[in-house]
Amino acid sequence: MTDRLFRAAVWLKGLDAVSQLAGGVLLIFFPPHALTRIAHGVVTRDLLGPPTGPLAGHFEEAVRHFSGGARTFVIGYLLVHGLIKLVLVIALLRKAVRWYPAAITALGLFVLFELVRGVQTHSWVLPVLTVLDIVIIVLVIKEYRELRRNPA
Repeated sequence: MTDRLFRAAVWLKGLDAVSQLAGGVLLIFFPPHALTRIAHGVVTRDLLGPPTGPLAGHFEEAVRHFSGGARTFVIGYLLVHGLIKLVLVIALLRKAVRWYPAAITALGLFVLFELVRGVQTHSWVLPVLTVLDIVIIVLVIKEYRELRRNPA
C-alpha cells in the first residue's frame, strides 16, 4: 500500500516537474502582451465574468505587473525547480537509494520556500502545496528506510 502511494506521489511530482519546465519554456517565447491577451480572454470569457468586473480587473493588473524582473524570476524558478524535481523523480522511480537524502533535502527546501512565499503573498494555494510536499517527504523517508532495510 505504501509503495503504491509512494509511486503515485512521485509520478505526480514528475507531472508537476514537466509542467513547470513546459511553463518556463513557454514563458520564454510568449511576450508579456500575448500573455495579457490570453489571460484576458480566458478570465473574462470562462472564469470571472465581464471584462469590466472587479475580479477580471485585479487579474489583468497582476498580469501587467508580470514583466521585467518578475518575469525573469518566474521563468528561472520554473526551469530550475522543474529540472531539480525531474532529476529527483527519475532517481526515486529507479530506486537509486543514494539520491533519497538529496530528494528529502530538496523537498524540504521547497517546503521552506513555499512557506515563506505563502506568508509574503498571503496565498492560499502555497499552504496546500506545502502539505502535499510534506506528505511526499514522509513517503520518501518511509521508502528510503524500507530500501535500506531490504536491499535488492
